[in-house]
Amino acid sequence: MTWVNRARRGILEDMTTTVAAYAASSAKAPLERTTIERRTVGESDVLIDIEFAGICHSDIHQAREGWGEAIFPMVPGHEIAGVVAEVGSGVTKFKVGDRVGVGCMVDSCRECENCKAGQEQHCLRGNVATYNGVGHDGEPTYGGYSQKVVVDENFTVRIPDGLSLDVAAPLLCAGITTYSPLKHWGAAPGKKVAVIGLGGLGHMAVKIAHALGAEVTVLSQSLRKKDDGLKLGADHYFATSDPATFENLAGAFDIILSTVSAPMDFGAYLSLLKTGGALVNVGAPEEPVALNLFSLIGGNKTLAGSAIGGIAETQEMLDFCAEHSLGAEIELIEASQINEAYERVLASDVRYRFVIDTATI
Repeated sequence: MTWVNRARRGILEDMTTTVAAYAASSAKAPLERTTIERRTVGESDVLIDIEFAGICHSDIHQAREGWGEAIFPMVPGHEIAGVVAEVGSGVTKFKVGDRVGVGCMVDSCRECENCKAGQEQHCLRGNVATYNGVGHDGEPTYGGYSQKVVVDENFTVRIPDGLSLDVAAPLLCAGITTYSPLKHWGAAPGKKVAVIGLGGLGHMAVKIAHALGAEVTVLSQSLRKKDDGLKLGADHYFATSDPATFENLAGAFDIILSTVSAPMDFGAYLSLLKTGGALVNVGAPEEPVALNLFSLIGGNKTLAGSAIGGIAETQEMLDFCAEHSLGAEIELIEASQINEAYERVLASDVRYRFVIDTATI
């Protein structure tokens, strides 16, 4: 650990706390109960008693090395909701007992132009991922499938009283991942928004786009979840397995948000955009995809990507969700069910986010 990082956190000694967690020991290995070490609470840190942790599809991608080489043992989890148990001597934003959350990152350089602009997720030196990352102290990071976590107060957000912690946990990834691009690309009254996929991300995209005032359409492989989609706030629901969908909806949308993590025909979906419209991808397939650039050139269309949001925007999202009573649709599970939950996520057998009750770890 460098002197700079000791100074940042006020750490005078290398002290740790042992906590229970669920971890994968190697790629594709089942997650098993174990213990990990959490650093001592430094000057700017908060110790959080984790109460709930959401299961994101990206947890599976990383635990099984679908996105490339990973760090093991791995404790996944970047949808963390809990209560502050201890604060460092210099902490000003939180106190013991506060309801808080931690999302996909726990640090950044804080000095580059992106960090200074509140875009820590795009830190030019690389942000520190909540898990499967390496902190500025050179130590691997461990995520929310555990009982406690120590996080710098500047990468901790407040969960408003209007949100239960269990339904708030998935907002730390699924919420901000969809809120940020919808806000950036102007989802609002008078705009037509399509959401590809009604899963963990997609169901929050529908809720948020509806709350922003847009006319919302779900594009899903089948009509199996149509009733759910309409209850969540969609105005329309179409099956992409029906070729007529692409004929009837040609040029219909201002914004299309793709939430799926499988390869798809981008050209077909780009044809559904109005002139000047944007197709924004927040899913991350493990395989490369092909694109005919004429699909973009014709109609002056945009194909974009979006990755979560900065800390300030994450807080904005939580406040927005509390104001509009938007929590995730969840299935609460015990820690012993994590491996089963992974298989069910891969089978699209969850409506719509698994959340771990960490008291069972």
